[in-house]
Amino acid sequence: MSLNVAADAAVAVAPIAEAARAPSDRVWFDGALHAVDALQAGLTTHAMHYGSGVFEGIRAYATDDGAAVFRLPEHLARMREGAALLGMAFDPALATEAVLATLRANRHRDAYVRPLAWFGEGGFGLDVEGHAEHLMVATTATRVHLAGTRARLGISSWRRNPADSLPPLKLCGAYVNSILAKRQSKSRGFDEALFTDADGFVVECTGANVFLVKDGRLTAVAHRDALPGITRDTLIALTGASSRAVTVAELLDADEVFACGTAAEVAPVQAIEDRSYGDNPVTRELADLYARVVRGQAEAGRGWLTAV
Repeated sequence: MSLNVAADAAVAVAPIAEAARAPSDRVWFDGALHAVDALQAGLTTHAMHYGSGVFEGIRAYATDDGAAVFRLPEHLARMREGAALLGMAFDPALATEAVLATLRANRHRDAYVRPLAWFGEGGFGLDVEGHAEHLMVATTATRVHLAGTRARLGISSWRRNPADSLPPLKLCGAYVNSILAKRQSKSRGFDEALFTDADGFVVECTGANVFLVKDGRLTAVAHRDALPGITRDTLIALTGASSRAVTVAELLDADEVFACGTAAEVAPVQAIEDRSYGDNPVTRELADLYARVVRGQAEAGRGWLTAV
């Protein structure tokens, strides 16, 4: 195939300020940069008890023109959608400023970026009214999920949160579902879990979408319960891959399978349960293309990069 937090306070809207201490690792919190170990969350923080927060996983990459963030507006638009469902104010312009400021402060070029918005301290109970709203951004050079490795997937007995119960967005509480599935699969000797539905259709992995290759044709797995992945969308745009529902039987019959996501990038699947795949030549070609795109080395997708 040819691939063509200590104190609760309202979220600040003033320009970013520099906190007094200046150690090497910095985190942006409510309008200022702080030492990463200088903040604490109160024990009655609502998000700690009830998962009332929304986050994103974003990547910055070293390019010939300096560090750049890949598809930052799309990530923050999705984060705003999740915040709106929780009744939380979210300003993408402020979040953009925070992401870029944190990357600059930490001098990160290749980095994973974690913005998080959440409800802070207050009384117990499910109502979020009266709880302060917070925004933070942290960055790390540590790879956090699959990281291009040849993963072995176990099919989870847990079902993905159904979209008519929890929307497929990055809501904090929703990811307990992924934790359960991943713990189960790792206890069985696998690297990652694969969610399927009761009708035998593939949903996604715990933090990544799924593609298959069959007879040279690339197909993106589609399911209403799966996160509408930005990396998935990128790969479809780059390759013209079709997008449709896929059964577990089709996945096991495929020539290649790979997972993809901001953290995972393009991660070839070595095996699903006892079905092993080969050396994944199409996946390797696509992984190389994706790596060039995110680093500004390919004409395709240059508009997807935000300079740091």
